[in-house]
Amino acid sequence: MNYFSILAVADEDILTSESVDAPLEAVTSTTQDGSPTAPAGETPAGRTSPGYYNMIFIGVMIVIMYFFVLRGPKKKQQKHQKMVQSLQKNDRVRTIGGIFGTVLEVKDDFIILKIDESNNTKMKISPTAIGTVISDDKD
Repeated sequence: MNYFSILAVADEDILTSESVDAPLEAVTSTTQDGSPTAPAGETPAGRTSPGYYNMIFIGVMIVIMYFFVLRGPKKKQQKHQKMVQSLQKNDRVRTIGGIFGTVLEVKDDFIILKIDESNNTKMKISPTAIGTVISDDKD
């Protein structure tokens, strides 16, 4: 014989406990006034299953995670790609390492920067190393 307790919630939110000595399939719960509630696995008429709310919540969380985790960095990468593609000769740039220079030549896989005017120092860098384009109209 299976012995277990069932907690039933009454309309007044009072918890009651009753011991049942019956097979698990035949157990139904009752409210405090003695009226039976819906059998296990079924929902009362007019109410939706809590599983639907859980599925909606999970769907909303997936959409939010898409915007924060995937869409944000992708937009930033596209913006950086446009900036690098619009580079022209004599543009002033700052690299992600903090080096300031002037663009001398732009190729698909590298960019040549002029770092020092007096020594004519040049540096060959990857396009992904460009941090920002510095405009002179900020002065």
